[in-house]
Amino acid sequence: MGEFKPTVIRELPESKGEISPESEFWKNYEFPVTVKEFDSISHLEFCPVEPYQFAATTSNKVRLFNPINNQVDKTFTRFKDKAYSGSFRHDGRLLVAGGEEPVVKLLDVSSRSIFRFFPGHERPVHLSKFTSDGLRVFSGGDDSTVRAFDLAKGEEVNYFQEHKDYVRCGDANKASRDIVMTGSYDHTAKLFDLRTSSCIVSVDHGKPVESALFLPSGNVFLTAGGNYVKVWDALAGGKLLTTFSNSHKTITSLCLHEGLGRILTGSLDMHVKVYDTATYSLLASLDYPAPVISLAVSPISHQLVVGMSTGLISIKHKKADAGPRTEAERVEKERGRRMALRYFNKGKMYVPQEGDTLVPLEQKKNLERFDKMLKKFEHSKALDDALSRKNRSQTPHVTFSVIQELSRRGCLKAALSGRTEKWLCPLLSFLKKNISNPNYVSTVVEVADIILDIYGPTINTSAELRKGLTNLRSTIDHELRYHQSLEEIQGMLDVILIASQTTLDTNPDLVIAEKDIVADMSVVDSG
Repeated sequence: MGEFKPTVIRELPESKGEISPESEFWKNYEFPVTVKEFDSISHLEFCPVEPYQFAATTSNKVRLFNPINNQVDKTFTRFKDKAYSGSFRHDGRLLVAGGEEPVVKLLDVSSRSIFRFFPGHERPVHLSKFTSDGLRVFSGGDDSTVRAFDLAKGEEVNYFQEHKDYVRCGDANKASRDIVMTGSYDHTAKLFDLRTSSCIVSVDHGKPVESALFLPSGNVFLTAGGNYVKVWDALAGGKLLTTFSNSHKTITSLCLHEGLGRILTGSLDMHVKVYDTATYSLLASLDYPAPVISLAVSPISHQLVVGMSTGLISIKHKKADAGPRTEAERVEKERGRRMALRYFNKGKMYVPQEGDTLVPLEQKKNLERFDKMLKKFEHSKALDDALSRKNRSQTPHVTFSVIQELSRRGCLKAALSGRTEKWLCPLLSFLKKNISNPNYVSTVVEVADIILDIYGPTINTSAELRKGLTNLRSTIDHELRYHQSLEEIQGMLDVILIASQTTLDTNPDLVIAEKDIVADMSVVDSG
């Protein structure tokens, strides 16, 4: 009796592009933990010091989340209406926030009490941040003004009315305690020196500025608005360095990853893009289920937090390193690996001597379940295993390989006979799903023909079976219309190509012009 040959599984080649190391890094985060709020997440920011909590500004509150268990540690609810721009000071002890109320509030993180009220604005305050030294707060509102307040005195120390529309974003210069930047819906971003009373640099972004960001050096700043980001040189008086755009809709937020030297942008097209700070080239793209409003990265790169317009907060944790953490653990792991390798290689390095008898070791072949059924000529059970839910959804090529093997043996009709309505409906759905795949069309047509031959007389007695066959026919009709449209397009292209060739042949001027061009090229070549 001959040896049983397992079913040949015809795997189709996958056309996947190469994944860059940068994409691998950003995909090396755990499955996101999502938190649902009642309103959109207008602002996200991490505390600069341990334990690196992050503040989420939403609705009429600012919430502090624990970075370990993703639970809410504290909630600031001292707001009568919506809150905006909850930002930490560099020591993590104070937090400042604006809101629909025309006042800036200074909050104590530990006690959740309000330290200061800074009045002065006449309309909602959308921007509130600390200067780099942490001794002053600057703010911008819908009254088109920018104001600076002294924390110790609790007084307004600067007032700028340079913008002509809402002020919605800004940032403090990390290299200078007196330089701040604001972005407005009047399409401009302006740099202010708090020691003076006027703007020192003004640039025109071309679209309403949704987010603005200083790079750590303080010499370069970025503005985001529309579907592009512009990079400006502050020392050169606001000279435009470059513009980059890979988003389809408005970019709503900018974030800097200082450790890696990366710029992250969030957009209404439900993507977060990662760019290099040196070349400003796109390195990676992350997908999200809703338009992105705000984003933040942990100072130690362990968390990526994204806020969306639907009130969802996506929290991604970086996967823990499974490798040894200490030198002793590394040595012990290496020692165990060598011992295991020595055990499995035992005898493989032996060289047979003269007179030795070699006995070949036959490796036992583990057959798949459907192969075991085929070996026993249980064709119906083999087809049952091939059409299991896992094979149908994850490895359809295995299912079709078994069907083709049954067809080759001439027992496919017998394996499909005697089936119930409950068994046939998933098969018809599977055929409908794969009828458009050119690699499986012939097999799908063969199975459909056999089903019609066997169960044709009983189709009218089963509503589910009739519905499955109707859906399969609709899919086939759609594919036929699609192919007909392609043939019509091909015919149009053929007519255009033939007409262009005919015009060239019948128009002597075009022929002479073509000959002159060829002659000129020959003269140039000879010269």
